[in-house]
Amino acid sequence: MRLDRLLQPALQEREEASLYRHRRTLESAQSTEVVVDGKTFLGFCSNDYLGLANDPRIAKAFKQGVDTFGNGSGASHLVLGHSKAHHALEERLAELTGRDRALLFSTGYMANLGAISALVGKGDLVLEDRLNHASLLDGGLLSGARFARFKHADTDSAWRVLQRHASKRKLVVTDGVFSMDGDIAPLSDLSVMCRQFDAHLVVDDAHGFGCLGLRGAGAVEAMGLSQQDVPVLIGTLGKAVGTAGAFVAGSETLIEYLIQFARPYIYTTAMPPAVASATLESLRWVEQESWRREKLTSLIHRFRSGALELGLDLMPSDTAIQPICVGDSSTALKMSQLLESDGLFVGAIRPPTVPQGTSRLRITLSAAHTESQVDRLLASLEKHQGVMSV
Repeated sequence: MRLDRLLQPALQEREEASLYRHRRTLESAQSTEVVVDGKTFLGFCSNDYLGLANDPRIAKAFKQGVDTFGNGSGASHLVLGHSKAHHALEERLAELTGRDRALLFSTGYMANLGAISALVGKGDLVLEDRLNHASLLDGGLLSGARFARFKHADTDSAWRVLQRHASKRKLVVTDGVFSMDGDIAPLSDLSVMCRQFDAHLVVDDAHGFGCLGLRGAGAVEAMGLSQQDVPVLIGTLGKAVGTAGAFVAGSETLIEYLIQFARPYIYTTAMPPAVASATLESLRWVEQESWRREKLTSLIHRFRSGALELGLDLMPSDTAIQPICVGDSSTALKMSQLLESDGLFVGAIRPPTVPQGTSRLRITLSAAHTESQVDRLLASLEKHQGVMSV
């Protein structure tokens, strides 16, 4: 009980500030329509951007993977857990991203911590965008290197920081698509800057991989950047790809180095091989069914056009992430609850996930949505718009 007394005040403080997080129970597969806590909703908060999380072709490959490899991997990759399915998936990811090799991690968080902490340490520099995902920030802070941040998507700000540091190893780290704002990092400019300062660009393209680029290889592909431009490319498989896990892609030397020195890779049980089998199947449709990206783009334009007509405070995003900035946390919560009363499930994002004063509705679109579903969302936003202007 002594521990409980120490912890309780922080919980109460978070509750009073409208920052308390509550888990909801999903009782259906991921889809545009979901069952949450016994009620059916039209969902606009999943990262299933291409609508593949419940695709029967991928489910079939998953089941076949279980039949072949069993339920679990049983060991880490470096002991006896690296299956033929894992190896084939790494080769496929390397080919799709245009890199020499790729290395699987169990989660995106582990990939970010593992890559950054392996590549830099005491005496080195990690320079990160202020709005990077928590896993990137944690990777930099835990690496032991000098940690600095630059203004969001501001290459000039990063330039000024690099000018002040003469560290031997320098990493510049950024999201490709920012998870809470939906905008895309100035990757080309950052790449040029890194070459001039002998720094190395690390891009976590968790929310761009699958959605952007001609083949779905992400923001880096869309901008035509090579392995030399972005030597460390990180992506996740649980969003647009619809399965689970993550990867780091880059040169032969980089991947061999991470196998030897990335602790979250070395000391973790490998993902179930069946997940790798399912992901291989999913990547086929990510690349071949370009209509999914085209439809997603069309729905994004439809939503933005309608929201701007309503005068909503949209953020400058052309991706599937379409946040509406509300401001204070209590208003964001209230709007989320009102949308829920209309049968729409939209998350209210509040500090510390986003900066103070920028609480928002984080609306995410999927290729599985229909135009009429997007229109239904817009109608509900219009109905409750007055709450946001109070």
